[in-house]
Amino acid sequence: MLDESLLDTPEGLAEADRRRLLRGAAEAGARVRTAARQATEAGVGELKPDGRPRAVLIAGPGAAATHTADLLGALAGPGSPVIRLAPTGVAPAAGALRWELPGWAGSVDLLLIATPDGTEPSLGLLAEQAYRRGCTVVAVAPAGTPLAEAVNGAHGLLVPMATTPYDQEEPLAASSSGVFWALFTPLVALLDRIGLLTAGADALEKVADRLDHVAERCGPAIVTYSNPAKTLAAELADALPVVWTEGTSAGPAGRRFADALAELAGRPALVAELPEALAAHNALLAGPLAASADPDDFFRDRVEETPALHARVVLLRDRPIGGLTAAPAARDLALSHDTPISELEPEEGGELETLAELIAVTDFAAVYLALASRA
Repeated sequence: MLDESLLDTPEGLAEADRRRLLRGAAEAGARVRTAARQATEAGVGELKPDGRPRAVLIAGPGAAATHTADLLGALAGPGSPVIRLAPTGVAPAAGALRWELPGWAGSVDLLLIATPDGTEPSLGLLAEQAYRRGCTVVAVAPAGTPLAEAVNGAHGLLVPMATTPYDQEEPLAASSSGVFWALFTPLVALLDRIGLLTAGADALEKVADRLDHVAERCGPAIVTYSNPAKTLAAELADALPVVWTEGTSAGPAGRRFADALAELAGRPALVAELPEALAAHNALLAGPLAASADPDDFFRDRVEETPALHARVVLLRDRPIGGLTAAPAARDLALSHDTPISELEPEEGGELETLAELIAVTDFAAVYLALASRA
């Protein structure tokens, strides 16, 4: 059960937030500025690329590396495919994970390593393997770690990860805002430099400004009825989120939201992109999870039993209202099955800005749902 009263009690939220997830979400804009500055100081802006790489390979542990690869691939487009190197191993521990370069990787490819840890021995070996094959290596990792030394030894470029003192106080959540923006920002600046996407210093500053704006709208002091993140968390209290996305960058944002709900709030979620989502989830909305599946549910005494879990559509869009859209069909399908729908659409701006807003609002929502559910 969700303790909705906690959502409007900033002191209670702060006490429940032992991993400082709300602080990380609120400081996302500052983290972007710090990460962009450290990328500049590391020499990203002075690189003189010979041309676009054939492929961009991304290696790193956990959800942060997965989300980074997913979003960079969406932003870069088909010019140079962005491929995540998934690890193998017997446990999700630094010493147990293993990464390998594909057999075809060579001097025309770029290897990016993104990790908030930096103690993974296999990532150091991967950097050495890439050097022997002639791959260019760039890493974002905490300074002074074994990986930082391995990258320097492989003549690669290391961008120190933007960290804060409280990062070390509690174990970092892979889906936390701070970890994501600290890894994502320097790699965006790098891909801008080599011509895979457009995201100069001005664009990153606008992203930071948009994140600050979301933090003002979604912070713990803002009451639920005027706070889009708290409102979404309350709407998902006893629901199975069915996340439908529309637009190039909304897809990765929706997948990140589902991962954050699972890791932070312990909630399952389904994700699909429009218009295919309408066919993929039609039977689900008409089945036992539909709000109309049990007509007696409204009159049931819920004091002595757990509320039934029903689907709720969450529509994330990054397209302008006047463009070609499947949103009307999505609304019609949901409402035809008496399924409630929540919608998030960012304010106008560049692709990176609108993406940042979708990520920031859903990050806040996942944190609020986690904190209020465990109170």
